[in-house]
Amino acid sequence: MKKDYMTVGEIAKKMGVTVRTLHHYEKLGLLIPSAESESGYRLYSYKDMVTLNQILTMKHLGFSLSDIKDRLPSLDTPAEVAEVLAEHAEEIREKISVLSTSLQAVEALREEVLQMQTVDFKKYSDIIVSLMLKNEHYWAIKYMDDEMLDHIRKSFDGDMQRAEKIIKTMSRLNKESVRLHQSGISPESDVAIAFAKEFWQMTLDFVGGDESLLPKFAEFSEKINAHGGDKMKQFAEANDFVTAALEAYFAESYR
Repeated sequence: MKKDYMTVGEIAKKMGVTVRTLHHYEKLGLLIPSAESESGYRLYSYKDMVTLNQILTMKHLGFSLSDIKDRLPSLDTPAEVAEVLAEHAEEIREKISVLSTSLQAVEALREEVLQMQTVDFKKYSDIIVSLMLKNEHYWAIKYMDDEMLDHIRKSFDGDMQRAEKIIKTMSRLNKESVRLHQSGISPESDVAIAFAKEFWQMTLDFVGGDESLLPKFAEFSEKINAHGGDKMKQFAEANDFVTAALEAYFAESYR
């Protein structure tokens, strides 16, 4: 056998693939053996080994074999090799990020399923959508009753951008309520009234403009304040400030 070459069986063993896979890659023009022995056997170089590693890496990243074939460079210079490795590193980082996000979502859903103690696939799906929207308050869904959830589902049906906008506004205003409360700002101040106006509009958007749902929204708020634990402790402490600011806003509006 020629020096610095490997047989199909040897490279297959080194790279953890089957001989059949290498034959398939050759047939597709993905990995052509660099040489041939005097007896007619396929021979692979160490460059072929690096190319095979590229193919396997890109395959694990979800690329089709036809895509991989179009993306494979010549690897004739150190700069080309380094560029390919940099691209692979970035693709792997993106894949890790996606998998990490998926893992967090699965673990979060598992925790909510155990806390609910009943099987409710509608709520599971709502939690999944909330997690997809990166809503940090996804866990509060388990405290909503069926009527409230059904209304919200109809309101947001097919309108993910609107749902995401309201969720972001809700998260921002919740944090703002904590900040205003802790800073000691008067609920009757212009700043607090402006906050209350936006908070009230967000609440109406959340219930789809149906004010008949407001008592249920208040009941829902009481539940999460009582059972939300550390996740809602600060918001619960700021609840009196929000209530007083809303009262001041309504009083001013009806003068």
